[in-house]
Amino acid sequence: MLRLRRSFLAALVAALPALLAAQAAPAKPKPKPRAAPPAPAIRPVAQRDELERIIQRRVLDNGLEVIVIENHGVPLATAELVVRNGAFTQTKDYAGLAHLYEHMFFKSNDDYTEGEFTARASELGAIYNASTREEVVNYYLTVPADSLTGAMHFLEAAFRAPHFEKGELDRERQVVIGEYDRQESSPYFPLLQGMDRAMWGDEVSRKNTIGDRDVILATTPEKMREIQHRYYVPNNAALIIAGDVIPDSAFALAKSVFGAMPRGDDPFVKYPIPDFAPLEGSTAVIVEQPINTVTVLIQWQGPSVRKDPEATYAADVFSDVLNQDGSNFQKRLVDSGLWTQVVVNYYTLNHVGPITISGQTSPDKLKAAIAAMYEEIAKFDQPGYFTDAELEPQKQQRAVGTAMGLERASGFAHELGFWWSVASLDYYMGYVDDMAQRTTADLRAYAKKYIVGKPHVAGVLIAPQARRAIHLTDAEVIGPPSASGGKN
Repeated sequence: MLRLRRSFLAALVAALPALLAAQAAPAKPKPKPRAAPPAPAIRPVAQRDELERIIQRRVLDNGLEVIVIENHGVPLATAELVVRNGAFTQTKDYAGLAHLYEHMFFKSNDDYTEGEFTARASELGAIYNASTREEVVNYYLTVPADSLTGAMHFLEAAFRAPHFEKGELDRERQVVIGEYDRQESSPYFPLLQGMDRAMWGDEVSRKNTIGDRDVILATTPEKMREIQHRYYVPNNAALIIAGDVIPDSAFALAKSVFGAMPRGDDPFVKYPIPDFAPLEGSTAVIVEQPINTVTVLIQWQGPSVRKDPEATYAADVFSDVLNQDGSNFQKRLVDSGLWTQVVVNYYTLNHVGPITISGQTSPDKLKAAIAAMYEEIAKFDQPGYFTDAELEPQKQQRAVGTAMGLERASGFAHELGFWWSVASLDYYMGYVDDMAQRTTADLRAYAKKYIVGKPHVAGVLIAPQARRAIHLTDAEVIGPPSASGGKN
């Protein structure tokens, strides 16, 4: 059920080259490693006009936003409840509890015992699941279209009146600890944990979806109720209804099922989210594990999608261009043989999305590979490093990927919920149009503002004997003083 950084650890364990593709947000698919379609085959997409035709939305009196996506391709409907919660709301003593709450959602409530809940889902023919990420938690059921009413009542009961019975909480706590144990067993886990602590400082719990073992083990029903009281209110949630539905009927059903729930306090007025402290200097995180290859991660604090949306459009095009076969970046680092693969990614979030460059190499090439990496990073804001010809295929592939996502109603509901919570529906509706306006000057400006000469955290995962053999130092991992504005 947990998608830690969109399967961040799972991607590392399976194959590091998949790392940042797994980390990328769902509505902005990464280009596949094939040539872009010919330009004449893809007309410029007026995405906002198209999406406003497909997506209808209304806000109930209690503040619940209802979003309906009509798609009669198959006789199925998805009802998805999206809550602005996740790691970003967690103080240290709540680290991991947004995820534990997710596990408790489909349990006993005023309308169903746990057994009755499962039986009713089976009667409805429902496929149901949930996920927790940094800035969103979502719960969904996909059912035959004629079972939508039952599915809506099913969600509403879990949303309105959960019981958090001690026996159920004890069982789910062990399930969550099992997930924690599996991730902790990965050699990449201490690298990611160490980098997070260096990146986010005292507020690291607000990026830590998997949480803290001791907090999870010690939690109580009272803490679950506090999370419900703060964040599980209609005015901090959206209901997405997608598939074989009639919009007017869906809105009427939403009002009849959810309309009586009372509005709550605005949680982000009553419990404001603190800003992350900017990095004051660069930090090295070197982790020794018995592995054959060397993994390197370099991270910067990137833009907030709500505070600097223009930079997030540039960030996506920037990453796509650098990841493209034949780019200056790939030719210098990968085609030269210094790195086996290098991936650039910006992870879109409201509360500071990280920018990451990841790669793998061998111990004997590591020092030269890192030096070459920093030499390339220093060129990111220089005229000529990007060309207009490199930008257009990436913009087109983003547009095609978004259009393809519309074809599957349930998947589209999930990605729409993410963007509703993290950015806004308005941001999502205009994404392709706004992204298509980015120029090479925008990419250089983004790099200058957030990457070139800026403090960063550089992590290396290496075997102990390999580190001793090459005498790897923190200074070599961080790069030259110019890489951090002279603040190393």
